Amino acid sequence: MQTQAQVSTIQRYAKCIEVSKRIRWEIERDVIRGRKLDFSRKFLPDGISRLDRLAFLSGEERRFLSQIQGRTYANMFGLVERFISAKVLEVSRDHWLGDQTALEALVRFTDEELKHQELFRRMERMSAEGMPAGYTFLPRPNEVAGLVLGKSTWAVLALICCIELFVLAHYHQSIGPAADSSELWKDVFLYHAREESQHAILDELEWVRENAKLTPDARDRAVDDLIELVGAVDSMLDVQARADTDYFLANAQRAFDAAQADRIRALVLDAYRWQYIVSGVEDPRFTQILGGMITTEQAQRIGQALAPIVKPLAH
Repeated sequence: MQTQAQVSTIQRYAKCIEVSKRIRWEIERDVIRGRKLDFSRKFLPDGISRLDRLAFLSGEERRFLSQIQGRTYANMFGLVERFISAKVLEVSRDHWLGDQTALEALVRFTDEELKHQELFRRMERMSAEGMPAGYTFLPRPNEVAGLVLGKSTWAVLALICCIELFVLAHYHQSIGPAADSSELWKDVFLYHAREESQHAILDELEWVRENAKLTPDARDRAVDDLIELVGAVDSMLDVQARADTDYFLANAQRAFDAAQADRIRALVLDAYRWQYIVSGVEDPRFTQILGGMITTEQAQRIGQALAPIVKPLAH
């Protein structure tokens, strides 16, 4: 006989299926609709790009740098969807001969993630049409996916849950309300967030399920894996922030002195760290889930690992 908790879990999987069917969208029919990106407007709003902190940039310069950050933002999601879809397919195996409701929910999740990858590839092509040559997105999706998927399932699901939650926070707090961003760019992340809302629920369910399997020692090793993943993400962000800053400086309509260039570079790195790490690990839902799984000592280890990333953002 099923317990009340088991029934509740099944109902949550079922609800994700119901919503997934109801909000299903297609790239061309619903999102693109024959439109192009509006390069007279920003992509990422200041609440995410943090460009309002660089007072010496003109409005046109802020707009261009927001478009560079926005281009990387779309590419970064195209990258993470690669390992997310692979991991969700992997964990669905546990349901193959079991809960078919959970299996259907995860299959739909994977299908939607594959669609998102194509959407972001489309966004890269559209961005390239209206921006100067020379932009490079340096991380290689398959290489990054291989590194991530080599870690424990608990750590990978923690990272995925963190990502899905900050996707929702970014859209609802900044992208959705932005009045000066390209309408098509905003719509891409509107439709993305609609499906990610279900994915965040499924991430949590699978992460909690995986957590219940672990011994204390295995969980402790998984915490180390999570710390290593955060470090790998930070290294990737540092490389891309430098590339994006160099691209901006090479295509700006004026020269910046060394001090200004350093401030731009530092700001872009700070923005990327906030976008892809800090806004996720500080999300209230993420901290609640993680806090219910780990010990005080493990939480301190995670905090110490995050300190060099979080501290620069305080200025």
